[in-house]
Amino acid sequence: MNLLDRLEKKLGAFCIPHLTEILIFGQVVVWIANSAGWMDTQNIVLIPEMVMNGEYRRLATFLFIPPNVHPIFLVFAWMFFYFMGSALEAQWGEFHYNLFILVGYAATVAVSFLNPQYAVTNTFIGTSVFLAFALLYPDFMIYIFFIIPVRIKWVAAFTWVTYAFSLFTGNWATRLTILASISNIALFFGADLFRAAKAGGRKMAHQTQEIIKTAEPFHRCGVCGKTDQTDPALDFRYCSRCVGSIGYCAEHIARHEHKLNA
Repeated sequence: MNLLDRLEKKLGAFCIPHLTEILIFGQVVVWIANSAGWMDTQNIVLIPEMVMNGEYRRLATFLFIPPNVHPIFLVFAWMFFYFMGSALEAQWGEFHYNLFILVGYAATVAVSFLNPQYAVTNTFIGTSVFLAFALLYPDFMIYIFFIIPVRIKWVAAFTWVTYAFSLFTGNWATRLTILASISNIALFFGADLFRAAKAGGRKMAHQTQEIIKTAEPFHRCGVCGKTDQTDPALDFRYCSRCVGSIGYCAEHIARHEHKLNA
């Protein structure tokens, strides 16, 4: 029994069922309230400085910030998030899915306090759900602008590239937030990714050796050094008196010093 299974045995009764639906419902409510002018989403983003001043609600409310997309695409964003979250929950079970969200949430909140003035949203946590789904179902087809079919693994690969770019070019607050948001990916997929990396390394090493073998000439003259690759038209022969099956080009097969010792 692995660590996650032991945790589920002890804490499984405390998991929140239908977590994806709860997050989406909260975002819908916030979007309606913000659109109607009843509230401003800036009042619910996670700003640790505000939390330390008593606005503890921000520790939870930032999870319900709706996606920053055009209203036309908002419904589809929620539908896609529901689909991905439900798929992960069905694959892992309620407890493991809860833990996945909790780890990303806790790590994000923790690193946010290292830069108390920095505003944090739920974007990176939502993206971690997308990346996890792409790792489990890499060949799932999505349609960009509802027209262009693309396998989700390529979109995920682009996301990883943008993360890597931000890690190199962003400030420390951005870097730490990205690392925190993928901590759940490391927990749930780290071992599998490490094994895949090792297998990929072995495959690359084998392919390199094959390329080296292919690049080596089959015939080489023991006198002038010409090969069947440098001079494809040359005729190479081997001397029966020389030790080690040394080959010679047509010019030197009849006149060369025999090598009698290895």
